[in-house]
Amino acid sequence: MSKNPHYRAGLMALSFALLPLAMLVSRPAGADELMKWERIPLQIPLKVGQERVVFVDKNVRVGFPPALNGKLRVQSTGGAVYLKADSAFPQTRVQLQDVESGEVLLFDIAAGEKGPTEPVRLVYSGDVSTLSHAGDAAGQPGGADRAASGSGSSAPTGSDDGTQAKRKKIRYSAPIPVLLTRYAAQSLYAPARTVEAVPGIHPVNPHLPRRVSTLYPSEPLTVTPLAGWGVANRSVVALRLTNTGSRKVVLDPRSLQGQFVSATFQHRWVGPAGTPEDTTTVYVVTAGRPESAFIAEPSALRKATRTVKQEARHAD
Repeated sequence: MSKNPHYRAGLMALSFALLPLAMLVSRPAGADELMKWERIPLQIPLKVGQERVVFVDKNVRVGFPPALNGKLRVQSTGGAVYLKADSAFPQTRVQLQDVESGEVLLFDIAAGEKGPTEPVRLVYSGDVSTLSHAGDAAGQPGGADRAASGSGSSAPTGSDDGTQAKRKKIRYSAPIPVLLTRYAAQSLYAPARTVEAVPGIHPVNPHLPRRVSTLYPSEPLTVTPLAGWGVANRSVVALRLTNTGSRKVVLDPRSLQGQFVSATFQHRWVGPAGTPEDTTTVYVVTAGRPESAFIAEPSALRKATRTVKQEARHAD
């Protein structure tokens, strides 16, 4: 999937609470089409003018390319995504991102004059078989759990609906700086379907200027912030480094200016300006707010000094 920042900026983002289990049982009777998510894009055909519901049972953000503006209406609430095509369009990639884990779900959506209208339910584990009627799930003990898991055995009364797992303390498989750096690199450069989901990681605004001249002042590098993510009082900021000089620059983390927990370069060096190797990315992990870890820009310091002096003169 494209990593163009203009594409990402055009994505719609809607996030709501998880769909309660009671709502699953009480919805109107009808056939469900079960689809198992295995990190492979799922094909969701639509019929023009007919709304189709996709039950994801997750707190998600929905995004689609600007090309679908005016053609596809998307609404998300309570773990259900409502899709309605106002006109026909060819197969187009739409993504849903789990707000809590960061996992991305990919849909290939197409709309035509003919197409199915029954709800779609995503299944994340177990075997998948299409339910013949919603009553199969609602009318039998444990049926709702079978609908969610695809299993033929009934679940015990009072079984976990997913909220118990959310209350458990999250245990990470690696140090937070390692997880953040890996997640940032995958999010920027790996296909969306391969991004490793990490509970709790979420996008953050690093609140940095468009150019950061104080990060690596010893070399002729243009530093541009790309994106940031955070979890557990740690943040990672990805910054693009572009060599503007005529010689190769070997990158040294000891030359970085700021208060950082860790720093990782995508490549160990950058080539002379104008070569294919003149640009790379650095991932810096900070404690607390990202902007407080960077040295303020000289222009910002001068502006702040002028403001203080002006306020002092007015006070006199």
